[in-house]
Amino acid sequence: MNFTLVVWRQPKESEPGCMTEYRVQDISADMSFLEMLDVLNEDLIVSGGEPVAFDHDCREGICGMCSLVIDGIPHGPERATTACQLHMRHFKDGQTITIEPWRASAFPVIRDLVVDRRAFDRIIQAGGYVSVKTGSAPDANSIPISKDDADNAFQAAECIGCGACVAACPNASAMLFVAAKAAHLSSVPQGQPERVRRTIKLVEAMDREGFGACTNHYECMAACPKEIPVRFISDLNRDFIKASANDGRFGTLPPQGEIEE
Repeated sequence: MNFTLVVWRQPKESEPGCMTEYRVQDISADMSFLEMLDVLNEDLIVSGGEPVAFDHDCREGICGMCSLVIDGIPHGPERATTACQLHMRHFKDGQTITIEPWRASAFPVIRDLVVDRRAFDRIIQAGGYVSVKTGSAPDANSIPISKDDADNAFQAAECIGCGACVAACPNASAMLFVAAKAAHLSSVPQGQPERVRRTIKLVEAMDREGFGACTNHYECMAACPKEIPVRFISDLNRDFIKASANDGRFGTLPPQGEIEE
C-alpha cells in the first residue's frame, strides 16, 4: 500500500509550524499506524532529513502516549482504538492522510506531533489519589463492595489519560478525564473520606490549567479509546455542587450512584 502523508512539523513551541507532505510506499496492511510512521522516519533518516517526532511507549493501547489526530479525529477513524492499535488496512491504498498533534492551549506543542500533557499530571497531583494508609493489600473479599460499584470503579479506571477527550472537544475541556479519575475513587469505600475535598481540588486544578468548560457536545466520549461514558461528568457535576455548598468542610458525600436528586 502507498500513502501520501500530510504531517504537522514544528521544531519547537516558540516557532511556527506547517503541514509538510511525504510519501510512503510498500506499506503492509497489517502494520500499525505507528509502524507506518517508523517507516517514514527510516526513509527520512536515510535521505538525510529530520525524522518526525511523535509520542509512543507500550504500543499496546495501554499507556495513552500515542496522541495523534488522524484525518481530524483523535486516534483515527476506528472507534475504541488507540493510534498504536490502528492498522493500515483501515485506510485505502493511495489515500492522503493528515496527521496533527492534539490541539489545545493546555497541551502546548513540544515538537512536531509531541505535546506537553503534564497538565494532566498536575490535576492528578492535586487530588486524584487516596492518601489514607491502608497497610498491605487486603484480601479481595475482605471489604464488601457491590458488583455495581466495582463495575463502576473499573469502568472509570480504564481511562488511560491520553487526552483524546480534550483534543476532540470544541472547548478543549478535560471534564471526561477529571470525571473518570474522580469516579473510580468515589465508587469504593477507600475513596469516601476525601471525596468532598478531592472533587473540589480536581475541578480547581483543571480550571487553573486552562481547559475549557463542558457544554455537552459528547465528542469526548466518541473519541475516547476506552469509551468512558459521559455519565461520569454528571456525577462529577453533582458532587461538585454538593461539595461547594458546604465548602468541602462538613461530612462526606454518599457513595457514587446514591446521591439524592
